[in-house]
Amino acid sequence: MKPIPHAPRVLVFDSGVGSLSIGAEIHRLLPDLDLLYAMDRGGFPYGQWQEQPLAEHICRKILDVLIDHPCDMLVVACNSASTAVLPSLRSQVAIPVVGVVPAIKPAAQQSSSGVIGLLATPGTISRPYTAQLIADFASHCHVITAGDPGLASAVETFFWRGENSPAAWRQAIMHLAEKPRFAEMDTVVLACTHFPLVQQQLAKELTLFGKEVSWIDSGQAIARRVAQLLNESGTTRELKQTGSQEALLLGEPEDSDSLAAVLKNRGIRLLSGR
Repeated sequence: MKPIPHAPRVLVFDSGVGSLSIGAEIHRLLPDLDLLYAMDRGGFPYGQWQEQPLAEHICRKILDVLIDHPCDMLVVACNSASTAVLPSLRSQVAIPVVGVVPAIKPAAQQSSSGVIGLLATPGTISRPYTAQLIADFASHCHVITAGDPGLASAVETFFWRGENSPAAWRQAIMHLAEKPRFAEMDTVVLACTHFPLVQQQLAKELTLFGKEVSWIDSGQAIARRVAQLLNESGTTRELKQTGSQEALLLGEPEDSDSLAAVLKNRGIRLLSGR
């Protein structure tokens, strides 16, 4: 990565609000960075796409965004997307690309019981990359995999409209609870970037089973990786008190005014979509 002669701008790309869970950790660690969130609402949900069409779609969308909004680094803030698109994307863009993968390694290191829950989209669960992560880093553990097809959509509705969905949170936990060795599970990996936004709701449902677990996601690790790449570049940044946070909603949603208000409450300014 070449030194950046200006305040670095990081593009955080996802199909929806999952970008915000990753961006929040980047902003917490590196508050002076400028962040641009690109939410591909027209492609949501990524977890139900086939791998090759998804890779082609995401590459096209990201290249379009970078034409109008040049950035110095790209974070693909989606597990389903990262497992499908990273090699192709890195060959097409001239900036560093950071992907998100399920936090299986730290979960395996942390678990005392050796029984880990992996809550993700069906797409992430089915990817060979996920199976390889388990084989490489959690072969000594029992991993309970649960692919929930509707949870990310429920998170989107909860975030944008404030509509709580207890049935969706309960169903997600049931996907884990119905599997063998659930009673021994002491750690859960939230392997979709949408899911940390409702961690409290999921934890509440889990208490109905008399269980408390450690919840692990990839947000902090991604923030540290962004910081590492900036440090390795030798970049000298003018430390601002707070960098800008802006968002693009790809697909020109009809309700952009109400969505802008939701983002504003989080300190994020909505730009015109593409």
